[in-house]
Amino acid sequence: MTAGGRLPFDELVTLIAAIFRRHGCTDATALIIAENMASAERDGALSHGIFRIPGYLGSLRSGWVDGAAQPVVEDRGPAFLRVDARNGFTLPALAAARPALLEKVRANGIALLTIRDSHHFGALWPDVEPFARDGFIALAMVNSMATVAPAGGSRPVYGTNPLAFATPRGGDDPLVFDLASSFMSNGDVQIAAREGRLLPEGAGIDRHGQPTTDPKAVLDGGALLPFGGYKGAAIALMMEVMSAGLSGGQFSFEVDWSAHPGAATPKSGETIIVIDPDRGAPRPFRDRIETLLGAIRAAGGERLPSDRRYRNRRETLRHGIPISEAALAELHNFTR
Repeated sequence: MTAGGRLPFDELVTLIAAIFRRHGCTDATALIIAENMASAERDGALSHGIFRIPGYLGSLRSGWVDGAAQPVVEDRGPAFLRVDARNGFTLPALAAARPALLEKVRANGIALLTIRDSHHFGALWPDVEPFARDGFIALAMVNSMATVAPAGGSRPVYGTNPLAFATPRGGDDPLVFDLASSFMSNGDVQIAAREGRLLPEGAGIDRHGQPTTDPKAVLDGGALLPFGGYKGAAIALMMEVMSAGLSGGQFSFEVDWSAHPGAATPKSGETIIVIDPDRGAPRPFRDRIETLLGAIRAAGGERLPSDRRYRNRRETLRHGIPISEAALAELHNFTR
């Protein structure tokens, strides 16, 4: 460990991977989850970093998820792939399908992948950023467990149901964003409850359907609300259709882990769409994106999506990822 409570990225990956191998994951699955989680820590997305380890381990210990599952890739058409994750994690399923997905998008200009019987518990932007670095536009959609009430509703039906988007741009890192269709992520609610902080007005309701800023009330039988009222609820609905509906996975309200105490990972579905932008744009695509981004900045836009993430990444790759002594001790304890 470096001075000042900072850990190099590769060392954090190695440590997290050892935790998941210790708890029944294959070497490949342990490594890919560790890279996703360490990437979230590296980029400052702390609600999807090591904070999530106890939830992952609870799902593994309870038998809710199979850390040794071998995903099955199914070719469903010239531009359509389907993966049965076999009750494993989504990330290794995506890794198994990625070569065929790239082959299809290069052949057809567009390709679509659905993943079912899978558990996605990490940040979603790492699913799409690599495609943008290869020159493609990518969108990822995933549902989760029911934590979000529909607009006007009094109990959860939707998951936080995020959408991630990535596009290449001229001479710079890809433009990437990842946003939930809920007012905030469920992980951020858990962090607020742990730290004794209140939520913003409009974030959630309690078990009686009444507005609340108490994160514990939201977590204890309450629900988050969609962002933007009916608009966010419509996006959450679309995410259910595009992820669970299209893949054949479970809708968020169908996730039932009652027979698996300690489970925390949603068993749901994911859809990824990858597009070759050079097939559509009559002018150089990346130059056009820079024109758009330049107009945004000229209009006074303070920052673009992913600016802060890349700034954090440069800082932590140079100086290490901040890890408290208590958190580091806990990580080592998980390996025992």
